[in-house]
Amino acid sequence: MKFPCNPLFMLFLVVALLFLVRAVLIKTGLIFLTKKWWRAIGDYFHVYQSFKVPQFNESMQDNQLYRKISVYLQSLTSMEDSDFTNLFAGKKSNEIVLRLEPNQVIDDFFLGTRLSWKNEINFDSTISRAFVLKIRKADKRRILRPYLQHIHTVADELDQKKRELKMYMNIESEQQQNQNGRWKYLPFNHPSTFETIAMESDLKNKLKSDLDSFLKAKQYYHRLGRVWKRSYLLYGPSGTGKSSFVAAMANFLEYNVYDIDLSKVTDDSDLRMLLLQTTSKSVIVVEDLDRFLLDKITGVSLSGVLNFMDGILNSCCAEEKIMVFTMSNKDLIDPAILRPGRIDVHIHFPLCDFSAFKTLANSYLGLKDHKLFPQVEEIFQTGASLSPAEIGELMIANRNSPSRALKSVITALQTEGECRGSANIGRPRNSTDVTGDHSGIFENVNAIKDIRKLYGLIRLKSNRKSPPSDMGSGQKDVR
Repeated sequence: MKFPCNPLFMLFLVVALLFLVRAVLIKTGLIFLTKKWWRAIGDYFHVYQSFKVPQFNESMQDNQLYRKISVYLQSLTSMEDSDFTNLFAGKKSNEIVLRLEPNQVIDDFFLGTRLSWKNEINFDSTISRAFVLKIRKADKRRILRPYLQHIHTVADELDQKKRELKMYMNIESEQQQNQNGRWKYLPFNHPSTFETIAMESDLKNKLKSDLDSFLKAKQYYHRLGRVWKRSYLLYGPSGTGKSSFVAAMANFLEYNVYDIDLSKVTDDSDLRMLLLQTTSKSVIVVEDLDRFLLDKITGVSLSGVLNFMDGILNSCCAEEKIMVFTMSNKDLIDPAILRPGRIDVHIHFPLCDFSAFKTLANSYLGLKDHKLFPQVEEIFQTGASLSPAEIGELMIANRNSPSRALKSVITALQTEGECRGSANIGRPRNSTDVTGDHSGIFENVNAIKDIRKLYGLIRLKSNRKSPPSDMGSGQKDVR
């Protein structure tokens, strides 16, 4: 039997044959076996060197490199393409984590070189775990250090993306638990951001720029021989947004928060121990420091506070920390606490002005402008003022009617102005009237006092004006 010798027909037969062979190889896994045999032949002609990374160091403490390699390997595409991979639910909803089987091997490629990782687990008297890196000896000097640095960078980026912020609070020393030390924590989900806080836009931008510069300044601080930390003083009457600002800082930096309650600290040694148990990438907060020191309701001495702020202990702890201290009135505090080196930036939180009011109206009521805004501005110009917390509560109480909310603020400001006028001889009294429907408005002094009592908004009447500037001596006083 003769077959036609048409070239097109022969080409068709060759293509069909190749397609059939490819289909058979894929269906039966022969391609995979061929690659495996070819790799084994290549490995026979090369010399390899192995590096073991155990889970624990000699002191039985966690080996951070092991943890970072684990995070890095979970991100590799070769993990997804491997023959067998364990699937686990992550901490976040809908998160899936890939993990290797005991003694499973996967490949990675870096700078054109193939490397392999083995998840080595020995089940002897005690279970020991380690990752074993296998690399060609000829490539070791060229890629080993850059490859390990690459693992550090990728793992840090992945950790930052998956990191859940925590809020730590110190507990009484007699309640100490060995597994948790002096700190207990809960998820930090505070919604405050630099966009939501009522603060002058230029000041916000300066503070964001200052924090951003701090994040990039590790080498700079080390070149100066200084610990990589920065400290802020937030001072002003209660209800002016100091705590919300701390939350905004933590969210901006993506740092955990350590909130130290000095009433639960027994002495200076106890305070030092709390500092030692904090970690890097954290905001350490001490609120109402002036109240604790002036009223002597803590066992910590002034010397203990000074050492906590800038003592040698800071250099022994993890770096990359922000320290924040809040006060109502810094003029009553020992100047030694406020000197440069202990406090880097002073930020004054005044009572609300018209600019801050507009920010609050936009956040609470969705108002960028309103026909009552000029009247509100006029009252602010007479010197009347409330704290952002007081104004915010009035807006929340009347949030279903923006006009009624603004009228309630106007009435409260007028009442405040009248109180200031009667308490301060020689100051002009506010005579602005509110027109229109006044239903639902807090119209008398008692109502305003009730709100303040309910939310603990205690304000210092003697500090209506900003204190004198502290810009000298290398400090920043931001207002």
